[in-house]
This record gives sequence, structure tokens and C-alpha cells, in this order.
Amino acid sequence: MERMKAGIIGCGTISSVYLENLQKSPIIEVVAVADLLDERAKERADEFNIENVYKVDGLLRQPEIELVFNLTVPGSHALTDVAILEAGKHVYSEKPLAVSLEDGKRVLDLAKAKNLRVGCAPDTFLGSAIQTARHAIQTGMIGQPVAATAFLMSRGPEWWHENPEFFYAAGGGPMFDMGPYYLASLIQVLGPIRRISGSVGIQIPERHIHFGPKSGTPLRVQTPTHLAGTMDFHNGAIATLITSFDIQGASDLPRIEIYGTEGTLNLPDPNFFNGDVKIRRPGEENAELLKPLFECGKNERGTGAGEMVRAIRSEKNHRANAELAYHVLEAMHAFQRSSLEGNHITMESTFKPDEDLYYGTDIMENSS
Repeated sequence: MERMKAGIIGCGTISSVYLENLQKSPIIEVVAVADLLDERAKERADEFNIENVYKVDGLLRQPEIELVFNLTVPGSHALTDVAILEAGKHVYSEKPLAVSLEDGKRVLDLAKAKNLRVGCAPDTFLGSAIQTARHAIQTGMIGQPVAATAFLMSRGPEWWHENPEFFYAAGGGPMFDMGPYYLASLIQVLGPIRRISGSVGIQIPERHIHFGPKSGTPLRVQTPTHLAGTMDFHNGAIATLITSFDIQGASDLPRIEIYGTEGTLNLPDPNFFNGDVKIRRPGEENAELLKPLFECGKNERGTGAGEMVRAIRSEKNHRANAELAYHVLEAMHAFQRSSLEGNHITMESTFKPDEDLYYGTDIMENSS
């Protein structure tokens, strides 16, 4: 299959992960990078032997580039996506799809009008862990799913990130930062969300950077740092989700558990592609480790883009798509709306996961 030439806009920390993986891809060739800071783009190009460094508008003018990775900060995602689509190129964006629902809808509508593809992280649900869990549910290993729990309980990124300010601006916080991994995974195994109720708050408003050259600098917190609530799925399952940057001690809560009429599935951290999936059946004291459907690495970010390119070439739908990203975006907003308005929020969007399981990755060097 012919390789698709791609460019990257946004050369921050996450771009290194993408570039390391994409250099192994048999179907994507990154030929250019761009960033608002020229020196950062040049540094990334030198690191990964990429010949072309452009201004953003210069990259978008290159006719050989068919796909652009949008790795900018969350507040710039929608605006950058629109510019990429207006330039006639497919886009694969980091999460979230947008900060506002209006901007997210604008991206979807423009892509449809231009007949272009929009892919969006997370793509970790294409890894062996979530696909193995989907297989277990599809084959009836736990009976009918009736409930689920999911927890992200951690300290904030000021403890590990040199520039954590954007995590506490609009479009940040634990829900917009890490919520997409949990929500996309739950949607993959349980289907679309019907309604949401939530409570949110800024439980620790006084924060300082604790890592890097800015250590000691105060942080302005402008978005909720603890969000908790319930989701009713169309299939009848009820899930509890908590995402928090306010947990100062270690937590022993599971990442994700799915409870069925005939057993329980324990899933690993959805921020990664692999990990142990365990099943515990009624009356059994110990959990059984399920054999993964396939082998994959812990971090194969870019897999969703590879799967999207294959789908474009074969004129099929891709899985890490804008419709899923928009359903996730609406859900994240619904937690905050519910807390503000004091009632359930009925979801207006929906999403049907691909019925076929995904059995491998496009990033590994031996991909065919």
C-alpha cells in the first residue's frame, strides 16, 4: 500500500512519541514539521531527521502532504483542524476534538462538506487490552453488562510537567486531559451513552509548579479539578466515573471494571495499549488472566492514524473518528452541565462502535 505523506503541526512533548512510532509505519511518512516556535520545530526535525521545517501556513501549502497531525494545545485544536481541512488535507488530532461543542460540530461539518477524514485521539482502545475486553463481552464471558466503574485518581500535572498551565485552563483539567481515554474505552465496550449526571469542583485551588525551571510558580486554576458522576448507557448499563487532579496520596481503586450478570472484567490503564485483562466469575476467589487477542506495545500512539490511512485507501470507515471524539466531547461537557444545572443531561449525539474487533496495529515494523 502506498505511503501517505504527512506533516505535524505542534512540536511539543507528545510529538516525540508520535514521531518515534510513525517512523516505523509502513503507510505514513512524516516529511515536515511546523510549530509557532521555529526553534522547537527545528529541534524536533533534527531529532528525527526530518528535512522540512515550515511555518504553519507554509506546511499547509505543500501539495504532497495529504495528512496533517494536529498536536497543538487543546485550545487550538478546532482552529487548527479547520485550517487543515480548508487546505484540503485529512487531519488526525490529539484529544480533545475541541474545547466547545460548537467548535467540534464545525470540524465535523467542514470535514463532511470537504469529503475529508478527521481522526482523533485517543486510539489506545485499538490496543490489545480494550479489544480483548470487547471480545470477552461479545462472546458472553460475563453475561449481560449491567454496570461499570472507572477511576483516574491522581495529583495534578504540575508535579511532572514543565509547562502545566494549559492543564488548568479551559479545555484542560482531569476530564478533558484524561477523560477521553476512559470514555472512549467505555463506549467501545458498552456502546453509546444515553444520559449523564455529575458533580464537579475545584477542590484544591492553590497550586504551584513543582517540576522544571518554573518550580515554585503559582498556577491559576480555571477549570474543575475533580469531576464525579454516573452515565446511563443505551444498553442499560450504569457506569460511575471519577477523574481527579486532587488526590495527594496513592489510590488503590481499579482503573476500569465492567460488571456483568455472570462475572466481572478488570481492565488496565486505558492510557496505554496493552495490559492485563482479568475475569472473575461468580464463586471464584481468584481472577483469571485472559490471553490477549494479539501482542502490542505499551505506547503505540499513531495506530489510529495508520488505521485511518488504510481506511482511506480502501474507502472504509476508520475507528478513531470524529464522531466518537464528538460523543466523548459532549459527555465531558455533560458532567459539568449537570453539576451546574442540577439535573441529568440527555446526550444529543450517539456513536456505534465498529462491530468487528481490531486485531493488530499499523505502527509495528512488521505490519503488512
